[in-house]
Amino acid sequence: MRAILSVCIIFLILACQSQKQVVTSNTNNITTTDLDKPKLVVGIVVDQMRYEYLTRFENKYGNGGFKRLINNGFNCKNNHFNYVPTYTGPGHASVFTGATPKTHGVIANNWYDKYSDSFVYCAGDTTVQSVGTLDKAGQMSPHRMKTTTFADENRLFTQMKGKTIGISIKDRGAILPAGHSANAAYWFHGKDEGQFISSTYYFDQLPQWVKTYNATNPAEKYLKEWNTLYDISTYTESGSDLNDFEGGFYGKETATFPYDLKTLSASNRGYDILKSTPYGNSLVTEFSIAALKGELLGQDNYTDVLTVSYSSTDYVGHNFGVNSKEIEDTYIRLDLEIEQLLKALDKQVGTGNYTVFLTADHGAVNVPAYLKSVKIPAGYFNGKDFKSYLDSLEIEGHKLSNWIKNISNQQIFLDHDKIASLNLDITLVQNRIVNHIINYPGVDKAYTATTMATSQFNNGIEVLLQNGFNQKRSGDVLFVLDPAVIQYSHTGSTHGSPLNYDTHVPLLFYGNGILNGSTNDYTTIPDIAPTISALLGITFPNGATGKPLSYLLVD
Repeated sequence: MRAILSVCIIFLILACQSQKQVVTSNTNNITTTDLDKPKLVVGIVVDQMRYEYLTRFENKYGNGGFKRLINNGFNCKNNHFNYVPTYTGPGHASVFTGATPKTHGVIANNWYDKYSDSFVYCAGDTTVQSVGTLDKAGQMSPHRMKTTTFADENRLFTQMKGKTIGISIKDRGAILPAGHSANAAYWFHGKDEGQFISSTYYFDQLPQWVKTYNATNPAEKYLKEWNTLYDISTYTESGSDLNDFEGGFYGKETATFPYDLKTLSASNRGYDILKSTPYGNSLVTEFSIAALKGELLGQDNYTDVLTVSYSSTDYVGHNFGVNSKEIEDTYIRLDLEIEQLLKALDKQVGTGNYTVFLTADHGAVNVPAYLKSVKIPAGYFNGKDFKSYLDSLEIEGHKLSNWIKNISNQQIFLDHDKIASLNLDITLVQNRIVNHIINYPGVDKAYTATTMATSQFNNGIEVLLQNGFNQKRSGDVLFVLDPAVIQYSHTGSTHGSPLNYDTHVPLLFYGNGILNGSTNDYTTIPDIAPTISALLGITFPNGATGKPLSYLLVD
């Protein structure tokens, strides 16, 4: 009996050790051990991707793109942003720093800087110069992001031997994910050039492989007809092609397929028109594959990081709306781009040698005009009318118009010096404003900066406001609009709110060190960077507040 028991115990120990050490990739029948770090981590951000795009267009996807990541990776189905505002700059910063704007400081794409009394751009930097163009579009750097990314920590861990390359159509989509110590960040400059450019923050001239790529005039071949990939009658997951809820392009009377991009480019800023089509994503895929080869990513014993941001999905969503044929076609084509990138990674780095995660920087609201047409509460907020209303108010016998320095990103900035000169308490003024605007049409919630800085919220939208509040950079009063009420044009979609349509986005992990499975547990965007850091065995980004999702990692 003892002999049998001993044999069973030994068998169980060996079985557990075997499970602990090996994970099998169903797609390629490759095994890797948890002792092997990935040679390359690829962080993919899809700009303005609602979670539902994974399920709504599922039947139109092939098996090599989104479905490959889902079926052979790990799918976090209940993944959310845990702060507001849900914009591109804060989104990319949060994904890669593991922090929220409260800590990393990127509180919007553009924001009012109360110390310089001017607007600043999240990636703008006049101390550096453009590389690859004479235009000022290259005067960019990550200097306004206050914390490190996991890519920065990987660079430090490997004594700067592990490379980091950031790529996007948008400058902020390339720069912020790559972090402060990146070898390079590249973004697309349209107009009459149509090339990828960079900044002297990284180097004084483009590497030869980039010059070679740009010399092929890569954007020119995409100035062609954009029609649906499949018969438009099969696009049953979206609304009618002709409707009143889409913007379209200058030079074409209706926002309907097909689009002659070559002709339309003349009245739509030249090559910039490609940003608002699936072909902007094609350029990003092409350039990312060129970077794999040109930078020899994943070819040594030091883990490299490649960040890829597909921005054209955002431009298409803003222009045509989340229920458009155009957005459906864009995602069907993006699925093929993901497949192409994964195949390139298989070939260049080797199946089982890389890890990929895919997420989004925010979601988007259905066009409110469309929602209203089907009797769902929605509407539009007029910023000018709101400013006039505030200007008309009096507090302690003084016109509020004399104290307001700026209203932007649903924040009100006050002139503290003027208020102090009248011997008025700033907290009193903030509270009076909240009491006034909470009854203004379209405003759902309002809080003071004092409340955000001195109270601790544990649930609800208030937590998201607090996570997005940066004491040094945010305004004196914060307000939230009613669900599906936006300050935007009456055509196309936008984002920025703490509501589910803006916060619920995909989160997929795949490859080396990742288990196969899914969860409906609540996860947050700041969990991504600590998870990758844990996978690599490196220090978490210095401001990270998220937690590693240990249940999806090979033990």
